[in-house]
Amino acid sequence: MFLGTYTPRLDEKGRLILPAKYRDELSYGLVLTRGQERCIYVFSQREFEKQHEQLAQASLTSRRARDYARVFLSGASDEVPDKQGRVTIPQVLRTYGGLDREVTVIGAGNRIEIWDSTAWQQYLDEQEDVFSDTDED
Repeated sequence: MFLGTYTPRLDEKGRLILPAKYRDELSYGLVLTRGQERCIYVFSQREFEKQHEQLAQASLTSRRARDYARVFLSGASDEVPDKQGRVTIPQVLRTYGGLDREVTVIGAGNRIEIWDSTAWQQYLDEQEDVFSDTDED
């Protein structure tokens, strides 16, 4: 399970040093793709295969399912971290996520999310009241 918040920087080649806690799980490969709220999702290869299986079970007659699968899969890029634990984020995904140098990496259970640091802080500020007001319902 991926947990925590980290603030690495992208280098000039668009590479991200993965947090040390995440490297073992991702050392054999990972998949980066478009996430919701303009973040980048990072899945282990195994978890991405599970996500794909769920998408494949959706009805082809469902326009929403087809649209979601197209956006999700067309932005996907499989990568293998280098020996220093760096992974290159493709330009198309950096553009989608508005990523520059300052990024925030969060653990979100079965995936990692990469956010532009300013966008993450705005999202967190907006969600804190909702989080505080959430009860058993």
